[in-house]
Amino acid sequence: MAYDEDLAHRIRELLGGQRGVDEKRMFGGLAFLVDGHMAVAVSGRGGLMVRVPPADVAKLLTRPHAEPMTMAGREMRGWLLVAADGLRTRRQLQPWVTRGVDFARSLPPK
Repeated sequence: MAYDEDLAHRIRELLGGQRGVDEKRMFGGLAFLVDGHMAVAVSGRGGLMVRVPPADVAKLLTRPHAEPMTMAGREMRGWLLVAADGLRTRRQLQPWVTRGVDFARSLPPK
């Protein structure tokens, strides 16, 4: 399954003008990197992968449409998958993108 190009475009609009943002095709989707660190990715399986502080995962899983991110049957520590139904509006999408970007910016430079 190809990634959601409309969602990718909406993320580009949110990140437009920010320094250090790059895009890279990965894992059947499109990742948005900040200063070399993955922040969010449009998943080829649908929805948005969001990088978050591992300590925040349990709290964030209580939010609608959020679930643990799994790859090859393994849960990815510090990553969530937000279903497309929870990303329909800018108001729904913006906080997830901001959360991923803020966490990526908090990491040491690559």
